[in-house]
Amino acid sequence: MCIIFFKFDPHPVSKNAYRFILAANRDEFYHRPAKLADFWGSNNEVLSGKLVSHFLTADMDSLSYLKKVSAEGHLYNGFNLIAADLSTTKGDVVCYYGNRGDPEPIVLTPGTYGLSNALLETPWRKLCFGKQLFMDVVEQSQTLPKDAFVAQLLDVLSNEEAQLPDPAIEDQGQEYVRPILNKYAAVCVRGSNYGTRTNTIILVDADGQVTFTERSMLDKDPSCWETTTHEFMLQS
Repeated sequence: MCIIFFKFDPHPVSKNAYRFILAANRDEFYHRPAKLADFWGSNNEVLSGKLVSHFLTADMDSLSYLKKVSAEGHLYNGFNLIAADLSTTKGDVVCYYGNRGDPEPIVLTPGTYGLSNALLETPWRKLCFGKQLFMDVVEQSQTLPKDAFVAQLLDVLSNEEAQLPDPAIEDQGQEYVRPILNKYAAVCVRGSNYGTRTNTIILVDADGQVTFTERSMLDKDPSCWETTTHEFMLQS
C-alpha cells in the first residue's frame, strides 16, 4: 500500500507558485532491502530509485512510453504508473496508466490528484482525507518558506488517523487487511513489520528548479529516520 498526492499547473499565475508538487509515501515490509533515491552510477542526469529506471534513460515521451507499457499491461499484477515530461520550453505533460482500468493511458488535465492501492482518484476514505490535507497545505505554498512548506507536507504524509469505516479498502484486502485495518486505513501506515518506510516530496517551481526531499526509515526502526534533499534545474 502506497499513497501519492500531486498537483500540477503548467502555467502558474504567480512567479512564486510551484508548477508541480508531489507528496508520496512508500509502504513496504520493514525487512525488505531498499536503497535511497540517488544519482546512480556515472549518470548524474538521473535522480531515482531503481524502479522504472528505463523510462528515465529512454528517449521517449511519457505518453509514448505508457502506450508501450499498456500493450503488455495484461501480463502483470495490478500496477499504476505516472509519467511526466516537465519542460520549461515545451510545456508540462503528465500521463497516467493503471493496468486494471482503461486499456489506454490518459493525459491528465492540470489539477490535484490522489492515488493509492487502486486506480487514480478511487475515493477511498484515507485517500480523500489525505488529499484534503494536501490541498490545505498547498494553498499556503506561496506564503511559506520552502523548508516550512516541505515540513508541512511531511506532516500530511505522517498522519496516522485511521479513516474508518471504509468497506472498499476492507473488501480489497480481505483476510490480509482486516487484522491491521486500523493501521492500514491511515495515510501513514504503522504496523509491527509493515508500513510507511519512505516519504518523498518533489517541488518544481516556475523556472524549473527542482527540490527533491526524501525521508527514509533506518534500520527497520519506525522511530529512526534520515532526510536527504537534492536541488537542481530541469534540463529542457
